[in-house]
Amino acid sequence: MSLVGDVMSRNLLTVEQSTALVDAAASMTRRRVGAVLVMEGERLIGIVTERDVLRAVASGDIGGDVAPWMTRHPETVDADESTQQAGVVMIHGGFRHLPVLEGGRPAGIVSIRDLMRVALEDVSPRGV
Repeated sequence: MSLVGDVMSRNLLTVEQSTALVDAAASMTRRRVGAVLVMEGERLIGIVTERDVLRAVASGDIGGDVAPWMTRHPETVDADESTQQAGVVMIHGGFRHLPVLEGGRPAGIVSIRDLMRVALEDVSPRGV
């Protein structure tokens, strides 16, 4: 069984809750990631995803900071947990990005795409 720490991205994009939402979205676009962790010092306090940005755009309220749009106290998994456990947390929670902790601190993020790569690693696309 694969561990979350083996498939997560360690190249974290982080912001503070006072970061402008448009700046966070621009950083996500530049880095080609679907989520940014919101930190207070070294403590994880939230996550902003592309869905949150879309909700803000739909409301017409994109001029503020990330605080009103972030998911506070997001679910997390530990790096030494199984990818299956991460998938269960994501499916039951209805989200696609999950912060990963090592020693109680953010160390990475795992996406549903990362988990699908594990699930399909031995499968070839049609015609290949």
